[in-house]
Amino acid sequence: MRRPNKLVAVTFDAWPGMRSAFEDVLGASAEVVYLNDLEGADRHRTIGAADALLAWNPSGELRPGELSSAGSIGLIQLLSAGADHVRLEDIPESITVASNAGAYAEPMAEHVLAMALALAKRLPQRHAELARGQFRQLVPNRSVAGSVCGILGFGGIGKATGRRFGALGAKLHAINTSGRTDDPVEFVGTLGDLDQVLAVSDFLVIALPLTKVTRGLIGRRELALMKDDAILVNVARGAIVEEAALYEHLLGHPDFMAGIDAWWHEPRRNGEFRTEHPFFELPNLLGSPHNSAIVPGIQVEAARRAGENVLRYLRGEPVGGVVRREDYEE
Repeated sequence: MRRPNKLVAVTFDAWPGMRSAFEDVLGASAEVVYLNDLEGADRHRTIGAADALLAWNPSGELRPGELSSAGSIGLIQLLSAGADHVRLEDIPESITVASNAGAYAEPMAEHVLAMALALAKRLPQRHAELARGQFRQLVPNRSVAGSVCGILGFGGIGKATGRRFGALGAKLHAINTSGRTDDPVEFVGTLGDLDQVLAVSDFLVIALPLTKVTRGLIGRRELALMKDDAILVNVARGAIVEEAALYEHLLGHPDFMAGIDAWWHEPRRNGEFRTEHPFFELPNLLGSPHNSAIVPGIQVEAARRAGENVLRYLRGEPVGGVVRREDYEE
């Protein structure tokens, strides 16, 4: 059988399930080679001949100088949905970088809904009261039906979240880059409409990428625009919300609540998990360890979706999730 004349190199240590996914999707159209299986001249030769790379973090996975020898690479496809960890300045501008947009949307949307419902129904607070011997049956909780759910970042995660909130009777107010969508929403706008969305939202879901524009997007001024009993859920990146501002707002507004999955200092990026303020002393905070996407089989599904985007590139078709360098580079 004639070997495909396209070559895709995988820069990380892909486990067997991911390898099967790559080869199922790409095997008929490209030879898939794993750089961690190679050494010396073979590795150098593979990078030089590759048409595309599959990577988590190319700067960390490629050795110094290897990318400069990548004469035919036109696409670096990330396995991650975000690109804020990638040193784009290390990648020649002739190479397109694509994120794995939407790959983790479904489990993350479930996680958002779980956090929002737990907070709306005051489950952590009522549980703590029961543990203290208090049985406050007649204290009302919140209903999603008839509420407004503001979604900042109406891409894969935001749309999947919107479908779940909409099914429970919430009205959706969405923010994306174009200010347009075909999804059933009551309002859609851009970041220029942020104040309006903040003011009307009973639930605010943050699903934006971390860029130079969105870093610190939600600070004291923005939190002050929100309802005193709003619920904020962040499954994107911690740095989109100012840490001190959120802590102070939760402390000063006991009916305001937050569900935080993405933190400011996490082990994979900072070597340790820590907070600058005692968030876990607050009864109106619910936390999870940035695991909203971690469900069985998700890495295989993410590998398949990344492979499908590479296949589109090899066929000369438009690819999804293209990273705009100007959003990240100062």
